[in-house]
Amino acid sequence: MEKLKAKIENMNWQLATTSLHEKGYAILSNTLSNEQCKDLVEKYNAESLYRKTVVMERYRFGLGEYKYFDYPLPQIIQTIREVVYPKLVPIADLWMKVLKIDKSFPKTHEELQSLCHRSNQLQPTPLILKYRKSGFNTLHQDLYGDIYFPMQAVLFLNEPKEEYTGGEFVLTQQTPRAQSKAIVLLPKKGDMLIFTTNFRPVKGTKAHYRVHMKHGVSEVTSGERHTLGIIFHDATS
Repeated sequence: MEKLKAKIENMNWQLATTSLHEKGYAILSNTLSNEQCKDLVEKYNAESLYRKTVVMERYRFGLGEYKYFDYPLPQIIQTIREVVYPKLVPIADLWMKVLKIDKSFPKTHEELQSLCHRSNQLQPTPLILKYRKSGFNTLHQDLYGDIYFPMQAVLFLNEPKEEYTGGEFVLTQQTPRAQSKAIVLLPKKGDMLIFTTNFRPVKGTKAHYRVHMKHGVSEVTSGERHTLGIIFHDATS
């Protein structure tokens, strides 16, 4: 995992930071290799890796399936969590500051995890999602408890327009006293998308204000679409 760690460390985090401040999301290209993507997809049916399977239609979440990994996490997921998180802490702290929220975040992921566990958020939240034709995911937020980090990541494990069609990643931004804005993204295989978990600051004429964001997946029209979700905080259940 040292190669992956070095690759993530050397990405253009300055550009990603600017994009997160301005748009609430950033795409980091070619984070995972084709071999790493293939390995994660092939392990989808390795039940010993997972603590819980959710069939979306049972809960009216959409049409598809996802599985939460159990501890200990696969090393590739643990590495992403540990290396990406510190890159995002300064952004998160600045968001809290400009919104005048009295909150700051631990500097390391290990410290964030300890904070979650002290609040009885003990369950790992990284997950792998699978959609077939007609699959989709309704707009939602991944909060899981009182302790949550304001950004998360998703890594795309299939090539759009080759291995599947449709299945765009959708973000909506709800500006106070205005209509929602939709953002539609189609990252490539191996790309990592970092985006807002709950809300982000936007600069107004007098001060910053918060806009709430949700995310989902549009209908898959053919093929299979897999993604790896990296949520940094843990869950109560």
